[in-house]
Amino acid sequence: MHHQALNRRQLLLAATVSAARLLGSATPLRARSAGRQTPTGGATVTMPLIPRRLLFADPDRSVVRISPDGRRIAFLAPVDGVLNLWVGPITDVKKARPFTWVTDRALGPWLVWLPNNRHIVFFREQGGDENWQTHRVDLETGDILPLTPGPGVKSYIQQISRHFPHELLIAHNQRDQRFFEIFRVNAVTGDSTLLEANDRFSGHFTDTQFRVRFAVRSTDDGGREYLQRGGNGEWELFTRNEMADAMTTHAIEFSDDGQELYWLDARGRDRAAVVAQDMATGALRILAEDAQADCVELLLDPVSSRPLAAAAVSARKRWHMIDRTYAADYAYLTKISTGDLSAVHLSQDKQRWMVYYERDAAPGQYFYYDRTAKQARFLFTARRVLEKAPLVPMQPVVVRARDGLELVCYLSRPRGAAKGTPLPMVLLVHGGPWARDIWALYPTHQWLANRGYAVLSVNYRGSTGFGKAFVNAANLEWAGKMHDDRIDAVDWAIAQGMADAQRVAIYGGSYGGYAALVGLTFTPEKFACAVDLFGISNLVTLMNTIPPYWKSWQTLWKARMGDYTTEAGQHFLQERSPLNYVERIVRPLLIGQGANDVRVKPSESDQIVAVMQQRGIPVTYVSYADEGHGFRRPENRRAFTAVAEAFLARHLGGHYESVGDAFAGATIVLNAGRDLIHGL
Repeated sequence: MHHQALNRRQLLLAATVSAARLLGSATPLRARSAGRQTPTGGATVTMPLIPRRLLFADPDRSVVRISPDGRRIAFLAPVDGVLNLWVGPITDVKKARPFTWVTDRALGPWLVWLPNNRHIVFFREQGGDENWQTHRVDLETGDILPLTPGPGVKSYIQQISRHFPHELLIAHNQRDQRFFEIFRVNAVTGDSTLLEANDRFSGHFTDTQFRVRFAVRSTDDGGREYLQRGGNGEWELFTRNEMADAMTTHAIEFSDDGQELYWLDARGRDRAAVVAQDMATGALRILAEDAQADCVELLLDPVSSRPLAAAAVSARKRWHMIDRTYAADYAYLTKISTGDLSAVHLSQDKQRWMVYYERDAAPGQYFYYDRTAKQARFLFTARRVLEKAPLVPMQPVVVRARDGLELVCYLSRPRGAAKGTPLPMVLLVHGGPWARDIWALYPTHQWLANRGYAVLSVNYRGSTGFGKAFVNAANLEWAGKMHDDRIDAVDWAIAQGMADAQRVAIYGGSYGGYAALVGLTFTPEKFACAVDLFGISNLVTLMNTIPPYWKSWQTLWKARMGDYTTEAGQHFLQERSPLNYVERIVRPLLIGQGANDVRVKPSESDQIVAVMQQRGIPVTYVSYADEGHGFRRPENRRAFTAVAEAFLARHLGGHYESVGDAFAGATIVLNAGRDLIHGL
C-alpha cells in the first residue's frame, strides 16, 4: 500500500520521484503469435515488439539534482547494471563519474545535496525491506559514511538548512520501531545527537533553525493534530485537521525567518490551495489555487523558503506563479518542450536551474536553465535507448461514473489500431489507493500497448489530487463504489468500441492487486483474467500485519477502510475481502509477490493461493526472495513481465516475446501453476 508520509520533506520528495517511469531503448523484433486466442477471436494489432529488456531497464539517468552553488549535478545512473550515484560538472555532463559502486540493488530514489556543496546524502535498503539507511559521500575524498544505524532501522531526512551547511536532521526508529526520533547529525564526522525523543507521535515538524516546532499525531476518528510546546514545555494543540481534510491538508515549511507557515490546505474548501499562515496573528492568506485540482507541489525559494510557484495536476500538470518575478522564466520554459514541466530544482542564488519535462510517448528530457542569460540548454533524456522506439501516446479521457462523479483516465492504444475496432484491453489499477495515475511515460502502458492491447488507467474515487470530496467519496467503499468506478470505465471503453467485452484483463499492484482479486471475486465473469502483484487478500489480516511504524496513524484506516477495532467493523472488512469469496473465481489468475514485503506481507498471497489449491482452482504464483513491495531489480522486473506477457497472450490473444533468457539473474520462483502458462 502507498504510505502517505506525514513529514513534509517526504511529501515534497515524493512529488519528484518517478520510480515508475520508463527508461531504455528498443531494437524491433518480429511479433510472435500468442499461440492461442480466446474463443471470441477479435482484433489484434501486429507491430514490431519492443524488447522487455529495454522497456523495464533502469533509466540512463534519474533523480538529477543541481548543487547549491549551481556548478555540478548529481544523479543516479547504472554502474555494471545497478543504479549508483554519479556527479559531474554542469558545463560538461560527459565528465561525470560514479561515487558509489553498489552491486546488489539500486540506491534509493532520493539524493540530497548538503548546503556545503561537498556532501551528498543517499539511501540504501536490504532486499526490499524498506529500512532505508542514510549515507553520505564526501565528494572531495570519496569517503562514504553511514549516518544512521542499520540494518533493520528506517530513516529519512527531517531537515536541511543553509544555516548549518555541514549538518542535517535525520529521523529514525532504532529505539522503538513504532516511532521516529530526531537526531542532529554532523555529516563530516557522523556524530549524532538526539534532538527530540518520541514515544507517541506520528512525526515532528522542524524549521530551518533546527527547532522542533510541532508534534503530529493522528486522532481516533482519522483526523490529524499539530501540537506545539506551551510555556510549561508541555505539548498543546496548535490546530486540528478533521478526517475530511486530513488527506488533502499538509503543513509544508516555515519561512526562513519563522514569520509564516505554508500549507497545502483544503480546510473550508474542496481543492487544496497554497496558504500562508501568519505565526503572530494566525491569519491565513491564499497564495495560489487551481479551479480543477489540488495544489500538490511547491517550489520553494532556497534561501527564504517562501513559495515561488505551485503545481496542480488534473489531466496534465500546470504551474501557478506565486512570485511573479519568475513568471517570464516559466513562460519561456513551457515553450521549449512539448512535455509537462514536471520538476524544477534551483541553485541557492536562483540563477541556475535543473528542469525536467515528462512526456508520454518519448523519454523525459533534462535541461539546464541559465536565468541570467535567459537560456535553456538540453542535457540528456532519461532513457536514450527509447528515443526511437515505437511508443504510443497516453490520451487523457474523462469517464462519468454511474453516480455522476467524473473520473480522469488515461488510455493507450496500439499503433495502427483502427478507430471503432474493439481490441483486447488491460485495465491497469494504481496502488495506494491514496495515490493517482498521471500523464507520463509508463513502461507498463507502453509494453501492453506494444503487445496489441488497449490500456486503460482509471483515477477512481479515493485517488488523490482531485479535491477532498473525491478522496472522501471512497470512505468505506473498498470493493464497493471504488470497484464500480473501474467497471464503469471498462463499460465506457466497450461502449466506445475500443475494448472487446470478452477480452478485458485487470492488472494491478498493492491496492491494485487487491482490486484485481476483487475483480475476480465480486464480478467473476467481467474479466477474462487477472494479474495481482503483492495484493491484499484479507483486509483484517492486512491490519494485523502492518509495519510497526504505521501503527501511529492506523486510525486513518478506521474511517476510510472500516473499523478494525469493533466486531461489526471486522465483519464489514471480511465482507470486502476477496479471500472469503475464492469459490467464485472462474477466470485465470497470476500472482506475484516479494518475500520481504513489509506493507503487504507474503501471507496475503500465500493464503489465497492455498485456498484456491484446496478447492482445485488453477492459479499461477511466482515469488522473489530479494524483493519487497515492488520489483526494484531490473532482472526481476524482466522475469515477471515475461511470465505476465505469456499469461496475457494466452487469455487475451495478444502478442508476446519469447521467454528466452528473461529469468537470467532473477530470483524468481514459480511456486504454483507453471504448467498453466504457455512457454514457461
